[in-house]
Amino acid sequence: GEAPVPTPALEQVVPSLAAVQVPTPAPVTSTAAPAGPSAPSSQPPPAGPVSGGACSDEMITVAVRPTPPSAAVGTKPTFDLVVTNVSPVACVRTLDKGLQEIVLLDGLGNRIWGSNDCFPEASSDQRTLQPGEAVVFPVLWSGLSSAPGCTAARSAPGPGSYVLRGRLDTEASADAPFTLT
Repeated sequence: GEAPVPTPALEQVVPSLAAVQVPTPAPVTSTAAPAGPSAPSSQPPPAGPVSGGACSDEMITVAVRPTPPSAAVGTKPTFDLVVTNVSPVACVRTLDKGLQEIVLLDGLGNRIWGSNDCFPEASSDQRTLQPGEAVVFPVLWSGLSSAPGCTAARSAPGPGSYVLRGRLDTEASADAPFTLT
């Protein structure tokens, strides 16, 4: 018969660690920035918008669209509060009625009317807004002035140029011109 083939010893199969070359790190030069907290590289980069996260004010726009842009004194025009996701990702925003407001200002900036003064509404409305999606909330104006808490006498403002300003919680719109004729 033939002699059995000997099994090689383990140290013959696994290379010795002494034979492995470990690269040495390059020497640190004195021109390198300090690694302390004052170094800008130690700050984590700001996180970008994450899909499905909360919509920050920077991720949305709020606008007011008077439809039509002028109305006769004493009529009841509708103003649209438009919330748009201007970010590249879907995000979630609370759109509760209590966080929405449109105010009417005269040419001097005096507050004439606010949508939450006399008939504040409450709702629970949390939505996922897709990139570029706009949600429109129509607000009917009674045509009468008002004050917070509905404590002042209400009257119809006279003809002239006014400004509408909307907000959703902490995000405000640009002013939209509105004319009473």
